[in-house]
Amino acid sequence: MFVKLNIRALSLSAIAFFLLAALLYPLLSQTMAEPFSQARLDELNRSGQPVLVAIHADWCSTCKTQERVLQELLPQPEFKRIKLLRMDFDQQRESVHAFGVQYQSTLIAFKNGREVGRSTAEQSQEKIAELLRLSL
Repeated sequence: MFVKLNIRALSLSAIAFFLLAALLYPLLSQTMAEPFSQARLDELNRSGQPVLVAIHADWCSTCKTQERVLQELLPQPEFKRIKLLRMDFDQQRESVHAFGVQYQSTLIAFKNGREVGRSTAEQSQEKIAELLRLSL
């Protein structure tokens, strides 16, 4: 039995699929980060929750790499307790300065309400995992 394919319909379906995927990608690729607020950090610190604050800029390629690495690491059983708070480098300047941060792509780990580690521009999955372990 021979099935005649309608190439035009198939092509239009493929184009529609890829357009939909392109539109949905930004929504689906978001990290499990919460927006940073000092009140939320204080609440998590009081509860003893391990926290990572990521100082992020949307235009920063290093920040995007860090975000991809964190998307891979944080769901792992070892790290799933860590709460990720994302501080916007450009929009939350007051908070950025309060933490003494000069550069975007800075990661700050907290354990039991105290800062236990910090890195800037780190992109290595192994080194970021080491930083995360400090908060556990």
